[in-house]
Amino acid sequence: MPSPVPFATRTLAALPDATAPDGTAVRLLPALAGGSLAHFELPADAVSHAVTHRTVEEIWYVVAGRGRLWRRSAAEESVETLAPGVAVTIPLGTAFQFRAEGDGPLAFVAVTMPPWPGTDEAVAVDGPWTPSVPAGR
Repeated sequence: MPSPVPFATRTLAALPDATAPDGTAVRLLPALAGGSLAHFELPADAVSHAVTHRTVEEIWYVVAGRGRLWRRSAAEESVETLAPGVAVTIPLGTAFQFRAEGDGPLAFVAVTMPPWPGTDEAVAVDGPWTPSVPAGR
């Protein structure tokens, strides 16, 4: 039988806990052995850095704002519209970049599987847009 894991409850922080390697503000939420949850926010009209992940994959759910997401894998490439209610996947090894479009920030919650291991996880790649925010570490 697995070891008991304590319950976790966390309220979304007013201020970011960190800046992601792609330049988004990160507010940490609970995590378990299989994955971690976080809230990400990109300012209005900002463009992230294009990255790929070494060992994790993600599922995003947009909660506010509008924007676009570029994804490229060995098998396909696409640009998707992001808006509240839209969910997307970032499979392992996918290059991606995103931008906020409009008057407000683009905000989404994301599950990272397995949990985010640290800043060396993200690798910079060439994307379709010029980044406009500083990259985190």
